[in-house]
Amino acid sequence: MNIERNNRDPIPERPSFAQYTELAESAGSFIHEIKNRLGTLTLNLQLLEEDYTDPQNQKERRAAERVRRLRAECERVLDLSNDFLRFARVHELQLATTTLEEVVTRMIDFLLPTSRARNIELTWYASGDLPSIRLDKDLFEQALLNLMLNAEQAMPDGGTLTLIGRVEAESVCLDVIDNGQGIPEEELPRIFRAFHTTKQSGNGLGLPTTLKIVQAHGGRIDVQSKVGHGTKFTVTLPAILPASSGSMQHAHRDQEQQRDS
Repeated sequence: MNIERNNRDPIPERPSFAQYTELAESAGSFIHEIKNRLGTLTLNLQLLEEDYTDPQNQKERRAAERVRRLRAECERVLDLSNDFLRFARVHELQLATTTLEEVVTRMIDFLLPTSRARNIELTWYASGDLPSIRLDKDLFEQALLNLMLNAEQAMPDGGTLTLIGRVEAESVCLDVIDNGQGIPEEELPRIFRAFHTTKQSGNGLGLPTTLKIVQAHGGRIDVQSKVGHGTKFTVTLPAILPASSGSMQHAHRDQEQQRDS
């Protein structure tokens, strides 16, 4: 697959930890207030919908349809609120030593049924010398799931989703490659912006959340894409290098410095 890289627009830098924490707390309080009111509204719409379970005339049928639409919209806003909370609160990590093999294998097993239904082949190749890494497994699996679902959606007629684990210097890299529709060059600088989406049913928080999760782990994410050929996301994470305690400490120190900066 011939993929061209866009180097003109770097991945946006994350804010300082203090700024990020303040923003997350304010956003969380605001969204909770919205969710409380939406929950009350949804409940009342559900009760109202029950009054129209057996409409007797055209007027009642129209009213029932409007109530259903309103309740569906409320539920969509609730889903968006939950997604935004996940996006805003990616800063408290529960780190544990693990391997890329363990995480990727679990996500492949999880997505295998839906991938087969979509005629998408999942493949996983790993270098035999992959060192361990420290991850918040739940958060990182969420990030990886976002990348894999994006890849599946880019291949509506089927295709191949390839994941490759490899070592680069003192880092572990994960390539997530699809041979789908690709991303237009003009869209590449915007794909990590919150609420930017080209999908009718998307909310534009999947990739920004993935970026925040990767950066919270002291890593980075790069993208290469070419329309009609496919897309490649590369996640780079600090490795635990048992052969060199100095290198291991250096990797951990860099991670802490990035988290506190």
